[in-house]
Order: sequence, then structure tokens, then C-alpha cells
Amino acid sequence: MTQAPKQSAEMRIIENLNKAKAKMLAELHKVIIGQDQAIELLMQAIIGRGHCLLVGVPGLAKTLMISMLARVLKLSFNRIQFTPDLMPSDITGTDVIEEDLTTGRRAFRFVKGPVFANIILADEINRTPPKTQAALLQAMQEYHVTAGGNTYELDLPFFVLATQNPIEQEGTYPLPEAQQDRFMFMVSIDYPSRDEERLIVKTTTSDVKGEPEAVLSAEDILALQKIVRKIPISQHVIDYAVNLTRATRPSDPTAPEFVKNYLAWGAGPRAAQYLVLGAKSRALLHGRFNVGSDDVRAVAKPVLRHRIFTNFNADAEGLTADNIVEMLVKAVGEPKSDDYKDRKGARHEETPRAPLVARPVEDAEIEGDVPKAIPVAQPVPPPEAEPDQPAAS
Repeated sequence: MTQAPKQSAEMRIIENLNKAKAKMLAELHKVIIGQDQAIELLMQAIIGRGHCLLVGVPGLAKTLMISMLARVLKLSFNRIQFTPDLMPSDITGTDVIEEDLTTGRRAFRFVKGPVFANIILADEINRTPPKTQAALLQAMQEYHVTAGGNTYELDLPFFVLATQNPIEQEGTYPLPEAQQDRFMFMVSIDYPSRDEERLIVKTTTSDVKGEPEAVLSAEDILALQKIVRKIPISQHVIDYAVNLTRATRPSDPTAPEFVKNYLAWGAGPRAAQYLVLGAKSRALLHGRFNVGSDDVRAVAKPVLRHRIFTNFNADAEGLTADNIVEMLVKAVGEPKSDDYKDRKGARHEETPRAPLVARPVEDAEIEGDVPKAIPVAQPVPPPEAEPDQPAAS
């Protein structure tokens, strides 16, 4: 009886999500023109408890989009501008000496850094040294920071959006491969279309200022993050995500020939995890409680593009990571459904079990009117076969 209210609350959140998604896009479009695909990927990452790495040239409204997204979701937002002289304590916070005016006693007090917010914009993360990058990436992975021997929990939900400029690489500190793997998605921000660019110019050069309103809250996001983990997924979809991930590794026997020719190394197990989580988040955002292989294919590029690394052969032929992922999706087929049908049929062909009856609870098992254990159903032995009757003479 205690489960019904919880289920109804979850179903109510799911039913309202489609309306909330449409309203959220409408609110964002008061300020942001286009970028629907990028916004949807950001939402998928948020409810999947992941982080995003945004790559795009300057002037494509990356910062504005993230700040407006925080406003629509009613989440706290901080921006960290990464520079070569930025220190880890500038991100996480630091201990300062504070003097009590009444007693004259001095003590350390922790002053929280900008990482203590729901949404963090790490602007140009590749412009700061690895030591400072590692401080942020530790917070992304562990959801807490350590300073002065003390541990401080971060505010939930916690979501990091890091940006990189793909054009200007001079004087930068590229993210190591292990740190890139911490990001669920790499979102590519493209140039707007001609019609979108005309509307951008018209809107931004007028005196009309859009003010997006909040649609969801932090409590709603936390509830959605729990629901995503509960969404069931069939084994053949999981196998498809695993097969797609393993096919990116040149040393794997299942890898296609073009992978061995064009990739230096492939994706790790975290890629398969994020393929499944991304597929679940996408299905939920589209109002579905079932996950298919189409959902896995839809998130293949943002999950894999920063986890596979091309070699000289690919560079010489002008092939990018996105091109390789497109070839992989075409080359790696879905697992055959007949195999799963055979497994399912084999389970149904098991020897029928004896019927079950409830065993009464003994008095010794009850303490304070609360059963110590759930009554175990006992099988009823099948009736003994009657001996053959002699034939009538």
C-alpha cells in the first residue's frame, strides 16, 4: 500500500515532462534562436547525471544558452573563466583566518568557491593548467571537494558545462584523454542557418529583451534523475551499446577493418554506460518508458566523438571522429532477435513447478505485531500416482 503514492507521483512527473519540455523550449527561444539539438542533448545529460563538453567557435551563444537554461530550470549558476593563472582554490574555495572580535581567538573558516552551484560553466577549460583542470574534474566525478583536510558536499543537482574553442589552440592545455572521458557528451555547436541568423540580428539589435520564466525546479530534476535509472531496458539494446563500443577498439576482433586503419585507440567501458544512460534519457524526454536501438544510435555521436582518436591515415584522408562514428553505426548491426527468442523459449520450457500455498505465520515469528520475515510459500507435493487397476475379466 505504501508503493502506490510513489508510483503515481513518478507517473505524474513523466506525464508532465512532455509539456514541460515544450514550454522550456518556448521560454528559451525568447532569447536563444535555434540550437534545438544542443538544448535537447544538454537536457538529456542533466537528467542522466552527466556533464557536457561544448565545442564551437566564439559568438554562437554558448554562454548565453547555458545561463538561460539554468534560469528555466530554476537552478543556481556560476561561470568560471579559465585562465593560465587560475588556481584550484579559485574554483573549489579556500580556508581564511577569521578573528572573533569578542574573544580575540582566530580560527579558519572555509569560503566556498564558484563550484558550489547547480550549473557550472567552465569557459575555455583548455586554457588553464592540468592542476586546475583536475580540481574541477574531481568535483565532477565525486560530487564533493576537499580543502584543509575537510570534505564539503556539492549542491545537487550538479552539472558542469565546459567549453572549448576549436580554432585557437595556441597557449592552451588540451584535456587529457582520461579527463575527456569524464564528460557524458561532447556537443558540437554549429553555425546557425541563414533564417536563424537573420532573426538573431533582428532580435539582438532591437530594444526587445526576452525574460525566460522557470519551468522546472531542482526537485523535479532530482526526481527525473532517479526515474531515468529505473527505466527498464532490454538485453539486446544493452548488447547493441556494448557491441558498438567494442567495435571502436582496433585491437578487438569484432572491430571493422576501417577502424583498424583509421583509429589509434577506441572508447572504454564508460562509453557503453553513457550510451545506455543517454538512450534512457532520450526516451524519457520523448515521453516513452521503453528504450530502443534508435535511441542508442541517436546519442552515438555525442558519446563517442571525444572517446575515439584518429591516426595519421584518417587525417590524411580528411576523416573526422564524426565520420568514423557514422561508419560504425552503419557497420555494427543490432543483435539478432531470434537469439533472444530462443533464450526466452528455453525458460518457458522448464519443468512446471508444484503449486504454491501460503504457510501460516507461527507465533514465535511475530514480535510486536510485525512479522520478522515474509511468510514463505511452500510447494504442495504432487499426488502419488494410483497403481494400475487390473483389467476387468
